[in-house]
Amino acid sequence: QVQPVESGGGLVQPGGSLRLSCAASGISVSSNDMGWYRQAPGKQRELVASITSGGSTNYADSVKGRFTISRDSAKNTVYLQMNSLKIEDTAVYYCNRNPILRGYWGRGTQVTVSS
Repeated sequence: QVQPVESGGGLVQPGGSLRLSCAASGISVSSNDMGWYRQAPGKQRELVASITSGGSTNYADSVKGRFTISRDSAKNTVYLQMNSLKIEDTAVYYCNRNPILRGYWGRGTQVTVSS
């Protein structure tokens, strides 16, 4: 089954950093606009960062200045560098095309920010 594989999550203290990876299969990260999404308990899934096929990036206000999205076309992988993590960043993080490609969801990777 074609789906992305997210990794890199974990438990980190406030102020810490994590780097998430998304190994995309079935679609090209260099030919598609890609995004990182997150879903916190009891909340809707939201787009936090995106990168266009041309390399332009965009961020939700809540993560601007702290998160950086990038990609490695050779590895067909999208990354999310997360710095200065806050408790409210706790969520399951997913990658998908932007806009969403229906059915193209991985298992996500859990990020927990806690002291």
